[in-house]
Amino acid sequence: MDRENPDKKKTKPKVVKGVEKPTSWNPNALNQMKAHRLKNASAEDYVKHILAGNRMWLAKAITLIESTKREDQDKAEAIINACMPHSGKSIRIGITGSPGVGKSTFVESFGMALIQKNKKIAVLAVDPSSQISKGSILGDKTRMEKLSAIPNAFIRPSPANEALGGVARKTRETIILCEAAGYEIIFVETVGVGQSEIAVHSMVDFFLLLLLPGSGDELQGIKRGIVEMADLILVNKADGANKEKAIQSQRAYKTALHLFPPKANAWIPKVQTCSAITEKGLEAVWDTIQSFENQVKINASFESKRAEQATYWMEETIKQRLGDLFYNHPKIQEVLPTLRKAVLEGKRSPFSAASHLLSLIGFDRTYGA
Repeated sequence: MDRENPDKKKTKPKVVKGVEKPTSWNPNALNQMKAHRLKNASAEDYVKHILAGNRMWLAKAITLIESTKREDQDKAEAIINACMPHSGKSIRIGITGSPGVGKSTFVESFGMALIQKNKKIAVLAVDPSSQISKGSILGDKTRMEKLSAIPNAFIRPSPANEALGGVARKTRETIILCEAAGYEIIFVETVGVGQSEIAVHSMVDFFLLLLLPGSGDELQGIKRGIVEMADLILVNKADGANKEKAIQSQRAYKTALHLFPPKANAWIPKVQTCSAITEKGLEAVWDTIQSFENQVKINASFESKRAEQATYWMEETIKQRLGDLFYNHPKIQEVLPTLRKAVLEGKRSPFSAASHLLSLIGFDRTYGA
């Protein structure tokens, strides 16, 4: 109050809003700088950061593997070759099961349990896209929200719109990079349909078949070869009203396994129950995997299997590369539509058409040049 003018009302000073101070740093500049650095990075730069465990550089290196550009493929091959001496120290675990069995929930729960044991884990998905709709079968694998937020975990879905062979080969190469980055446990998850289980089995050490509680009849609907590949049959969702049903299924599956021949590595497949929701039984799963690893390393089947897998993927890569070279050849592209139409209309046999196409690039019936 003004002492000289007591009746004068006190007014608040008027605040005039000025011009906002411009930021001194472009918020997108850091990302632009990172992108520029990665684009111009050498294979040696990638390897250095991958060995240091940098997830951003690891993800970008995997993108190079997935690229169809020749320059990216050359750089990716150099990165893989440089990482090879630093790989091979993990346990590779394949996980399969029919849709709805809870694979993603199990992988997240089991992964979180392993993280608590100070393990570094990577989750890779073999996701061959639908050849009809060209859409992804598995969908968004990043729904493992808890696991994806952990620094010691790395989750990577496979590329979309690609045939199984290419997806599997790139997953195999991705395993090498993840191991070089220090990941001790590599999960390779398959969608559980088609031939993806066979591809996954050819790149992992331990194969886990996840099943739902039932009467045991479910094994009748599963390909015999998939059951034979399993090192552990795990009955998931063994909780609540399903608990007793899961135990009954466990007994039925144990009985069914006696009908299969023994494995070459002398491992006797186990049948266990678990609940990915309550996390009950997860510790026993890890104990089984460790027992398997110890046994196959003692009898030397661990390394021999990996050597066989490496040879297999060399041969598969040759087949794929030859196929790419064949279909991209100008002479083949010129006449293939006409020959394909003739075969479709029954005017020419598929064997005759194939022989003619091969002869165009210098191969006769005996595959001589």
